[in-house]
Amino acid sequence: MRPYRSVVRRIFAAASVAPLLLGVAAGLQPSQPQFTDRADVARILIDARVVDDAGQPVLGLEAADFDVEIGGEPAPVDSAAWVSGVRISDDELLTAASTAATPLPQGRLVVLLFQKDMERGRIRGLIRMLAEVRGFLDTFTPDDRVAVLSFDTYLKIWRDFTNDFDDIDTVLEQDVLFRSPGPVQATSAPSLLAHLDPAEARQTYAIEKALRLVGDALEPLPGSKSIVLVGHGFGYMTRNFNVILNNRFRETSLALQAARASVFSLDLTNADGHALEVGLQTVSDETGGFFARTHIFTERALNQLEGALAGHYVLFLEKPDLGPGDHRIRLKLTRDKGEVLARLTWSNTSDGAR
Repeated sequence: MRPYRSVVRRIFAAASVAPLLLGVAAGLQPSQPQFTDRADVARILIDARVVDDAGQPVLGLEAADFDVEIGGEPAPVDSAAWVSGVRISDDELLTAASTAATPLPQGRLVVLLFQKDMERGRIRGLIRMLAEVRGFLDTFTPDDRVAVLSFDTYLKIWRDFTNDFDDIDTVLEQDVLFRSPGPVQATSAPSLLAHLDPAEARQTYAIEKALRLVGDALEPLPGSKSIVLVGHGFGYMTRNFNVILNNRFRETSLALQAARASVFSLDLTNADGHALEVGLQTVSDETGGFFARTHIFTERALNQLEGALAGHYVLFLEKPDLGPGDHRIRLKLTRDKGEVLARLTWSNTSDGAR
């Protein structure tokens, strides 16, 4: 397997000796009300990954390093916390931020979703990427939990969240390409299967709907999540050779953003560019992930993925006075250089903001 562990070890080591919580608003006391990113309180939560030109995480940022607008209105950042994966609720996260002394637990929730097509160019790419992702399993720690899904004619569930990476390695090596999954045992919390109905998955015939189901299943689970989508893309070609997305894609995107699920799309197509990559690019851009081609520089793409998964900043923002509806998020750095990966939409709806 490939030696991908280096970045994760460096980041976790840095997190163990440096303050995890940065830029906590002055005067915030544990006895004050705890905030979530819901509309009935005055705070919004945004997960932001900041990476350098090599795709590696930029550390040491504070609240003052971020400039945010929502719906064109300033949204001051009250606090910024660097975390390398948490599975605690938003309220618990803010409590930890208010004390500035409680170490945040380690552990990441990652869904591996493989889009399968037996077309010659695509199946070759899938075979190659299954082998590469098997090597990438070395970057995970015992605190992490990984689930495995695939999509061809419908959504297939191979494994619920688990840290049995030897078992996942076997699934990727022997099962995904040529077998169908049998009954899958739900794991103890956190569990994807607790919220993902296998019967409904078997009746899901579009990748966009499959992503929507995954987003809905992830939403009740605490903390941020990552979906690694290894696929060839989606969308429809028009007569004018433009690519349009399924008319329900917007619902899929909003569901993923509400779940705090970033999609990292690894294009397995053996081409420098193709029409269906638009779907991969769009879902990644809107959810705070990234799109990368893998047919030439596979190792670089996986190194970027390792860097992005190593950790992120949790930003608590003052909620601007905006009406109901979907509002665009614009997030940039004020001083440091780096690319910011974050969701693009804040939804202020009648049943609560997200």
